[in-house]
Amino acid sequence: MLGQKIVNRDGFRIAIEVVPPAGPDAVPLLTALASLAPLELDGFSVATNPVAKPRMSAMALCSLIQQQTGRPAVLHCTSRDHNRLSLQGLLWGARALGIETVLITTGDYVALKDRIATTDVRDADTFGLVAMAREAGLCAGVVFDPFVVTDGLVRAVARLDQKVQAGAQFVVTQPAYDEAGADLLAEATARCGLPVVMGILPLRTPKHADFLHDKVAGIVVPESVRQSMHMAADPVAQGNRNARHVLTLARERFAGACIMPPFDHYETLFDILGEPPDGPDA
Repeated sequence: MLGQKIVNRDGFRIAIEVVPPAGPDAVPLLTALASLAPLELDGFSVATNPVAKPRMSAMALCSLIQQQTGRPAVLHCTSRDHNRLSLQGLLWGARALGIETVLITTGDYVALKDRIATTDVRDADTFGLVAMAREAGLCAGVVFDPFVVTDGLVRAVARLDQKVQAGAQFVVTQPAYDEAGADLLAEATARCGLPVVMGILPLRTPKHADFLHDKVAGIVVPESVRQSMHMAADPVAQGNRNARHVLTLARERFAGACIMPPFDHYETLFDILGEPPDGPDA
């Protein structure tokens, strides 16, 4: 399966991040994922209630994806939504459904305006959840976010060390957009001794690039990349061009890449994965 392949370091691996639908109908999403069959990718990585908004069960969608595409799915597992009883049941349920790999995250915080009706649980921390996943016989990955606070890189490296000690088996980073960003991630994670997967979030519009840089914690879009998006006659093509460029950088530095198609635009993957890589401004 995807996680085990990354752990075993047998070649560069590509996963596609999937956001479950906001409702019970998975058919349109599964149809879109089935259309990716001609592409060289190794599996899917399924988010759990991203930005703390309700979505279809990620575990259910992982099972459906594996059944209908024949490719493995990685289940994002957060401590935000479950107490320890529920987390244990979730991990055992994943094993029963043939899911072999989980990505352990803290989960996005619930927005202040939503806290009247929704609360964080966080009955276990990330380190405890990694240990639980390993005890359940799952391959456990963790995330690396170097920009979480002012001293983010120092703190993130220290937290990554703790995650490794807890039993983490691979690492997925935040997105990078240029060589400097890829180098920073590679250098920061070099000593962890685990396979590292670089995040790639293709840019869609100039507004999208600005929003990610200004509003999303953990993501830095360099000024030169934002300028290229503003100047591009076709911003979507420019964003895909940049994604192809950073995929090349990932191949040179990391064990794999996790591509996160924005706003369910899975069709962009044919441009990103189906053409030879080139420079960001070609």
